[in-house]
Amino acid sequence: MVSVKRLVLVPTPIGNLADVTLRALAVLKEAEVVACEDTRRTTKLLRHYGIATPLVRLDQHTMKRAEKLLAEHDYLAYASDAGTPGISDPGAELVRLAWEQGFRVEVLPGPTALIPALVASGMPTARFAFEGFLPPSGKARRRRLEALAGEERTVVLYESPHHLSATLRDLIKLYGPEHQVALARELSKKHEEVWRGTLAAALERFTEPRGEFAIVLAPRPQATAEADAAALYKSLRAQGLSGRALAEALEREGVARNQARNLAYKKQEI
Repeated sequence: MVSVKRLVLVPTPIGNLADVTLRALAVLKEAEVVACEDTRRTTKLLRHYGIATPLVRLDQHTMKRAEKLLAEHDYLAYASDAGTPGISDPGAELVRLAWEQGFRVEVLPGPTALIPALVASGMPTARFAFEGFLPPSGKARRRRLEALAGEERTVVLYESPHHLSATLRDLIKLYGPEHQVALARELSKKHEEVWRGTLAAALERFTEPRGEFAIVLAPRPQATAEADAAALYKSLRAQGLSGRALAEALEREGVARNQARNLAYKKQEI
């Protein structure tokens, strides 16, 4: 009987080491090797629970090792720095390679910052969009922000303390200073904080941010987004803008690209 090769993605605590599951500990103990983003962080977890399985670093800089690692082992576990692997980390690439090599891929349920931040925010949870980390700058960042302009769902972003202020300023331009937001940081840790207020107040409050943040944005009603775009269109038209110049001006003000072009080129009456 041919044995099936296994890759198991193991969620690890985002802060409190007690948040690991019994099944996760069993996999970490049984696997031939544990691949992980940062051997120092995963070593701390394994030592805490008396697990001696060998560790191999496998992050975005060393993913070239993945094919050889998969070829050499029948039972491989993968752990990210914290939380569930494959979300905003190199685990997604490992999963793709494992499928290509005929592995059975398993993902254990467990810790993630996304869901606790969303639920604790008090924002609507029936429908939401997870955007992960925004690109730090350039066209890619602008396009991702533009896509949020007409979003009717609750939106969750991840952000580092170094880029938090810049992201809050961009969101103020997109949503307005009074838009409701919740910021969660250091979840499950000693200094856990979930703060809720307006975007303007958040920018004033977190002048020296510490720890990784989950930003939870209240949904923006589509009617409000369309009304804002309509008012902006009329204002820019009154200034004599039309065609490409009008479309670009609308985009700079946060109107989604498709909507901006429809308004500018189709001369839509509002």
